[in-house]
Amino acid sequence: MPQATASDASTLARDFDLRHLDPAFHADPYPVYHALRAYEPVKRMPDGSLFLTRFRDVQAVYRDAKTFSSDKTVEFKPKYGDSPLYAHHTTSLVFNDPPRHTRVRKLIAGALTARAIAAMEPGLVRLVDGLLDAAAGCGRIDLIGEFASAIPVEIIGNLLDVPHAEREPLRDWSLAILGALEPSLTEAQFERGNRAVDEFVGYLRDLVARRRREPGDPQHDVLTRLIQGEEGGEQLSEAELLQNCIFILNAGHETTTNLIGNGLVTLTQWPEQRAALLHEPSLIESAVEECLRFESSNQLGNRMATVDTEIGGVAIARGTPVTLCIGAANRDPEQFADPDRFDIRRDPNRHLAFGFGIHQCAGLSLARLEARIAIGRFVQRFPAYRLDGEPTRGGRVRFRGFAEVPLELEPAASRTA
Repeated sequence: MPQATASDASTLARDFDLRHLDPAFHADPYPVYHALRAYEPVKRMPDGSLFLTRFRDVQAVYRDAKTFSSDKTVEFKPKYGDSPLYAHHTTSLVFNDPPRHTRVRKLIAGALTARAIAAMEPGLVRLVDGLLDAAAGCGRIDLIGEFASAIPVEIIGNLLDVPHAEREPLRDWSLAILGALEPSLTEAQFERGNRAVDEFVGYLRDLVARRRREPGDPQHDVLTRLIQGEEGGEQLSEAELLQNCIFILNAGHETTTNLIGNGLVTLTQWPEQRAALLHEPSLIESAVEECLRFESSNQLGNRMATVDTEIGGVAIARGTPVTLCIGAANRDPEQFADPDRFDIRRDPNRHLAFGFGIHQCAGLSLARLEARIAIGRFVQRFPAYRLDGEPTRGGRVRFRGFAEVPLELEPAASRTA
């Protein structure tokens, strides 16, 4: 979508409704985000909620977890009713406040130490190289189905020690449950999401029973850590345990798949940046940060005001839902010079792709490792890879990524032969 004129931008901001979006927004939401930042940075939506697009406002809400609650027991009731989706999304780590949030996060973080993540790297390299070998034999692949999505499924499956033979349904369950978080929900999405929660819970009950009989190493097995709880401390209830296992499996799937897919597609659109990464592989860490900023996998966050307050000079009544537009904040020219330019050398790059404050993504170091290995090794193995047709967007507002990306591959050896 071309950059809007001042008049067009004003109209875009005035008419914006998160629940009624046209296909152009899904393809490229950034002109709308720019318009909102310029004309209505604290946008009052038709349903009374607020939509924030400035970096400073989004960060301020993240910073103040007491005034802006993550608890969704009130907000999700009209959307989900007494459904399995409601039970899941109001029990999982991301949609809760302290002390429940603190207790669960501490258990998860204990298995995601720097040492534990570093120990995952050799296995991750083997996994990625195996996928690259298979891709080289084909010459053409679907980047998402045959590469990007396969990596987090294995990594998160390993974290919970899910048997390999039982991992096939995990991604479909995850997509269905996360798809039900979209601002506008169809009946089919609602039914699919509820069915996925029921099936996922049923599977996990059996897996937990097996793990209780044969515990794993709690230093590496997150499921065993959650079952055992803190030594001498409070243990998770059965519902907390099951729903947070679903959360862990979901949290690492779609967002990391999108990070890898978005990054590799973006590099095809900025050839000089791809050439720089190819010739300076050490740029991969800053390249991943720029992928996170430029095409944030998770575009939206949600909070609710617990008291009468204000943000950006706008009064907010207690009980007002607030949507944090991470994708817009990460393109804010007040925070990032030339924000619509993809620059793998960008420094500083203090983006909000992983959130901020007490709810910052607990698995951010693992996601960075997966992206660094996957994107870096893909570019080196297939330096001239190119799109082989039009990519298909995932059709999500909250989670930005692709459902399918056809690629034609050309390994380094054949290019220099």
